Amino acid sequence: MTSENSASAEAFSAAFSKAGDFNRAVAEMCVSVPVSAGAAGLAKELARLSPQLFFRDVLSRGGWYRLGSVVDAQGDRVADDLVRWLEAELAERGDDLHALVDDYGKSGLRATRLTGKTHYLVASTGSLADEFLQIEIEELQEVVSHELFTGEVPGGLEELAAPLRAGSGKAPALGTPFYVLRRITDVADFLRRMAQQKPEAQNVQRFFDSWQSSSAGSATSFSNHWVLAVREYLDRFRQPILQATPVAAVNGLPTKFDSVYGARGLALYEALQRFDRAMGYPMAWFFHMLTTKVVPYAVANAVVDDVQSGFSYLPERDVKVIKDWLHRPYGF
Repeated sequence: MTSENSASAEAFSAAFSKAGDFNRAVAEMCVSVPVSAGAAGLAKELARLSPQLFFRDVLSRGGWYRLGSVVDAQGDRVADDLVRWLEAELAERGDDLHALVDDYGKSGLRATRLTGKTHYLVASTGSLADEFLQIEIEELQEVVSHELFTGEVPGGLEELAAPLRAGSGKAPALGTPFYVLRRITDVADFLRRMAQQKPEAQNVQRFFDSWQSSSAGSATSFSNHWVLAVREYLDRFRQPILQATPVAAVNGLPTKFDSVYGARGLALYEALQRFDRAMGYPMAWFFHMLTTKVVPYAVANAVVDDVQSGFSYLPERDVKVIKDWLHRPYGF
């Protein structure tokens, strides 16, 4: 990105972050875009909202769900929030689960859940590894999960809301899939805020530093290959806690590291090269060693052993990154 584009991107981000206009615009966009448009359709609409930035979809993660609502036997909604409804109904009966089950034993009430997939869309805002915006948009569909009251008294509300038996077979859908905005993250700002929590660098910050220092940092943008799973919450002292984990932007199974145990020299070098070519950037094996674990930790030791034996096949900058990690190892 040119300095002119970078400046306009920063101005754009600052302008929208003050009033929250961009967040609202994206949330409204999610309501209007049909799921049939796919992640590419979301990227197209984001380009319309923010012509200063180039958004691209890099990863979709599915297979998760969250608890939904309460519906009757005909599918009509009784309550929007399953957990709150259960808690209120139980409180009315003095926390007596037996009374709750007896009162609703023949009601035919059913619980729903929202099956989900998260689409990650990113846009660079500068040349450094952490300079990008990340938008998480959820693709949701409400489905009937299970009958709430079957006559058996559960061990607690959690078992009533989400029994182990729920989810077997194809669940009837309630309405069509839809998009909803989950989160917009200015990654550079998020990491700066993380750095204020503790004096020592946290693992995710070291991960970015390694990327920036290695051959990967000069070969491609971080956000072409990685996103962040971020979490922000308040601890028991009401202080904000920020956490982040790098997630490889790989749809499907990650590439297999094709090498025999104990490989050294030319055999190890060729295995590293094959993996890096498959992932599309140098030092990919190192970053996947720390995250997806498809590359054993022992490979880092083997590479440094090769270097010390005079068989050096990596740039010095990459060797330094590996040695720094061996001195203070970490992983996700």
